[in-house]
Amino acid sequence: MGVSLAGFESLAVVEWDKWACDTIRENQKRDFPLVRDWPLWEGDVRAFDWSSIPEGIDLLAGGPPCQPFSMGGKHKAFGDNRDMFPATVEVVRNLRPKSFIIENVKGLTRASFANYYQYILTQLEFPEVARKANESWMEHFKRLQAEKTSGALHLSGLTYNVVPTLVTAADYGIPQKRERVFIVGFRSDLGIKWSFPQPTHSFDALLYSQWVTGDYWERHGISKKYRPEMPKRLEGKIHKLAALSLPPDEKPWRTVRDALVEIPDPRLCKGRDFLNHNFQDGAKAYPGHTGSPLDLPAKTLKAGDHGVPGGENMMVLEDGDVRYFSARESARLQTFPDGYVFHGSWTEIMRQLGNAVPVALGRRVAASIAERLAESELSMLARLRERNVA
Repeated sequence: MGVSLAGFESLAVVEWDKWACDTIRENQKRDFPLVRDWPLWEGDVRAFDWSSIPEGIDLLAGGPPCQPFSMGGKHKAFGDNRDMFPATVEVVRNLRPKSFIIENVKGLTRASFANYYQYILTQLEFPEVARKANESWMEHFKRLQAEKTSGALHLSGLTYNVVPTLVTAADYGIPQKRERVFIVGFRSDLGIKWSFPQPTHSFDALLYSQWVTGDYWERHGISKKYRPEMPKRLEGKIHKLAALSLPPDEKPWRTVRDALVEIPDPRLCKGRDFLNHNFQDGAKAYPGHTGSPLDLPAKTLKAGDHGVPGGENMMVLEDGDVRYFSARESARLQTFPDGYVFHGSWTEIMRQLGNAVPVALGRRVAASIAERLAESELSMLARLRERNVA
């Protein structure tokens, strides 16, 4: 959806999860604009007929399953049959896209996966150097490194300039402290130089608006009498911010309270006013699972290995009690439009949301890629015109 908002038209939307596909189909029936014309194909990406897609498309975007690398998963990496990075590289090799976006969990960058992570990046840099039958991934990695050192492939083969970035979603206006890896590549022959977009929001700016100017509380209509106390552990930092001659350049991090403005408590409205906004009972706090405070970005929404983790996808109310986020509130935290309906039980919907890329973040990344591709095309046309004139 973020890619669509950035101006790209999808030639194929490939998804294996039945519930996610049902959600897309339901929104297509409702004529939801962003997904209305998506050519959806439900099934394993390895079984899709990629010959139906022309070579050299502008963008390939996707998220290989994160469970092999997730902090909450089984940590098997290359030993997990859900590792779909080999399939991802094969699609890049077949389609030769001008660019690609691959999103995955922060756990991909942990020290225990360091070699495999570098192996993934090197495969994406040189996708034509395919793994041979009966060749181990370490053997393949060494062969890739040798090819990279020789420099021969950069002269004639299919290669990509690959930029991996660990991103905190809150730094881009997402009301959630979601940390994810984005791997972006541009085909080397295009000569495009790209870096990840600069953060637009910051924690310092949030603290400044809360505890220096008080703008945050005034915006939410909270008088001084009902404001929480300044966090003691942050007093020093806040005093330093107060001493600044100018406020921070960035916008404040968006908080849970910001995200849920004008949405009623699900216990009171019973889902009548907002889609997927039913109350889910049973939330309990326990060590390590204490919920998300109202006046900070939410903790990372999670899908969970066996359903939704008990203490993760919930909010801490003003009186200290906790309750689960409704599916609609969770969708707000993932920046989905209120008119987009989710299909399935609460657990299945939360699984979809926990696995999703925040729509606004996807749009930001895809838009920066679209901008570079457009600049590259304009430069090429200008060079062609100069040659014709000459």
